[in-house]
Amino acid sequence: MRVENSFLGAAGVGERVERTLWEHGVTHWDGFHADVPGVGEARAASVREFIDAGRQALDDGDARFFADAFPSRAHWRLHDTFDAPCYLDIETTGLDRHAHDVTTVTCHRGGETTTLVRGRDLTADALRRELDAATHLVTYNGAQFDVPFLETAFDLSVDLPNVDLLFPCRRLGLTGGLSGVESALGVERDRPDISGRDAVRLWHEYERGDEDALDTLVAYNREDTVNLATVADRVVADLDRSVFVG
Repeated sequence: MRVENSFLGAAGVGERVERTLWEHGVTHWDGFHADVPGVGEARAASVREFIDAGRQALDDGDARFFADAFPSRAHWRLHDTFDAPCYLDIETTGLDRHAHDVTTVTCHRGGETTTLVRGRDLTADALRRELDAATHLVTYNGAQFDVPFLETAFDLSVDLPNVDLLFPCRRLGLTGGLSGVESALGVERDRPDISGRDAVRLWHEYERGDEDALDTLVAYNREDTVNLATVADRVVADLDRSVFVG
């Protein structure tokens, strides 16, 4: 499902009105007309205004326009439209962004996977280079954890739209952490025995001189991030089938 199938960005259009449009054959901006029960002249004008602005945003590659226009529960609709996401996952020494450190950050983008390590190449400038090349983020619980942690640790403002998979997963009844969602979807891991708690332990072992511990931590962080792409594709496809009437 692409944003051109969506009408939620128009004033006065919620999921009920949008579904009515779809059920009457108006499944794409190109086919919009006002001869649908419950639309009315004023609502039709707002839909046309949204479509015009949306076409310009698509021409500009502006994912932010749609993230601002859609309710957060519909941000998953950006996934099949914008083709330069940055799948992002971080590891830290704890859960408090004001007291704990970011240890590794992995960005998976355009088929390339980059891991930045604290004390080596994990800097604000390196993060900006990764983020500036993306149209949007894809995370799991990133809105509440990863993004605020990075903003605090590196004095950044991460303004990219964030397709946080935690919420669409919940909509499909997939709860718990990322590894639990992967298991429910049949996504396999090379090291299923490693957890977020182990990630903290591995970092401290590395600080005491164990380079193998860092290698394991980086592999864990990279697998988390790369698997986000698989989870996103499956979750968005499932939501598309359950939500869109096309």
